[in-house]
Amino acid sequence: MAPYVPLLRRRREGTTDYRSRKRVISTTKPLLVVRFSNRNVSSQFLKPTPKGDKVVSSANSKELVKLGWRGSSKSTPACYLLGMVAGKKAKEAGVTEAVLYTGLIPFVKGGRVAAFVKGVIEAGVGVPAREEVFPPEERLTGSVTAKYAAALAKEQKDQYEREFSGLLKANFRPEDYPKEFEKVRTAVLGAKS
Repeated sequence: MAPYVPLLRRRREGTTDYRSRKRVISTTKPLLVVRFSNRNVSSQFLKPTPKGDKVVSSANSKELVKLGWRGSSKSTPACYLLGMVAGKKAKEAGVTEAVLYTGLIPFVKGGRVAAFVKGVIEAGVGVPAREEVFPPEERLTGSVTAKYAAALAKEQKDQYEREFSGLLKANFRPEDYPKEFEKVRTAVLGAKS
C-alpha cells in the first residue's frame, strides 16, 4: 500500500497548478499573467526566480480610464487595448518576448485573454500564439456589441436598459464602442508609459 501524500495547500485550494507552473518556469522567458476581478483586468510580466517571481512591469484597466476609456473595463475591446498598454510598458522595461501563464484559468479561443495577448503582440512583445485563436476584428473594436445594442434599443427598450445599465449609468452608450475604441487606441499608440 502506497503511503498517503497530502496535496499541497495551494493545490487543495485550487490556486496553483504545479505541473503547469513547473513547465512554464523552466523557460528562461518572462511570464505574462492576466487576471480578472469583478470590475478590472490586471496583468504582470514576471521573471521567475528561486526566491519568488519578480515583477518586470504591470498594467491595470484603470490606466485605460486615464486615457479616456468610458466603456466596460472587462470587455473584449478593453482587454485588447490594455494588452497594448501592457505590451508597451513591458517593451520599455526590456521585455521582447514572453510566455502566457494563465494558471487555473482556461485559455478560450476568441476570449478576453486572447484579445489581451493580441494587444501585447501588436505592441511588439512576442508571445507564442496562433492567429486563429484571436477574436475577430469586429469583436476587438466593439462593433458587434454596438450593433446588438442598437438593435435591442429599437426592439426592446426595457431589456436594452437592463443589459447595459452599468454603461448607461456612466453616461456611455454601448452603440459608441467603435468610436470610443478608435479614440483610446490612438491615445494608447501616442501615449508614453
